[in-house]
Amino acid sequence: MSTPLKIDFISDVSCPWCIIGLRALDQALEHLGDEVQAQIHFQPFELNPNMGRDGQEIFEHIAEKYGSTREQYQANAENIRQRGAELGFVFRQGERRIYNTFDAHRLLHWAALEDKGHQGKQQALKEALFTAYFSQHANVSSHTVLADIAQKAGLGRAGAEQVLTSGQYADEVRALEQLWTSRGVSSVPTMVFNDQYAVTGGQPVDVFVSAIRQIVSEQGSIVNAAD
Repeated sequence: MSTPLKIDFISDVSCPWCIIGLRALDQALEHLGDEVQAQIHFQPFELNPNMGRDGQEIFEHIAEKYGSTREQYQANAENIRQRGAELGFVFRQGERRIYNTFDAHRLLHWAALEDKGHQGKQQALKEALFTAYFSQHANVSSHTVLADIAQKAGLGRAGAEQVLTSGQYADEVRALEQLWTSRGVSSVPTMVFNDQYAVTGGQPVDVFVSAIRQIVSEQGSIVNAAD
């Protein structure tokens, strides 16, 4: 019998460890098979909420924010590239910019509402946004780019454009960001399982498998004790 597993995946579109974490989580769930029946809900988090619409060159941003040298940045980028490759994701090398991601989060919120019957539309959009940003170096603050991505992910372009131009779901996204911050989320990715257990970072597949099995076992023990 499959155990229901609700997963709140708190992340940002411009976070490389978030796509690494998502790919590893997906592979862990595939490995677990019928052991769990998982539903992933993508929750908003902005690493750079004050970033201007034109963005900033990535190394310049990293150096200002973390004090990293060019050598440290390049070593970290290579580590990320290798981890991505192991999970089947391409991090394209070369110059890129970091962008404001608030509108991308509004679009993801809309996708969740459109995702009746859990057809995977929100996850398809999330993955398409990661691919556009990290593999194609697209400007994920551009409304035209975002509408293109939504269309390719199987969502209606007209609906996406309406959301983007109207400012719809801004209040809802900000409220969710504040909610997760109030619950102690300060770094991404953070994955919250069944509203009780949290795993952070782009963990390896086997770590997710072990963590999920432990969560399922502990929840089973709680249920049996209640009986």
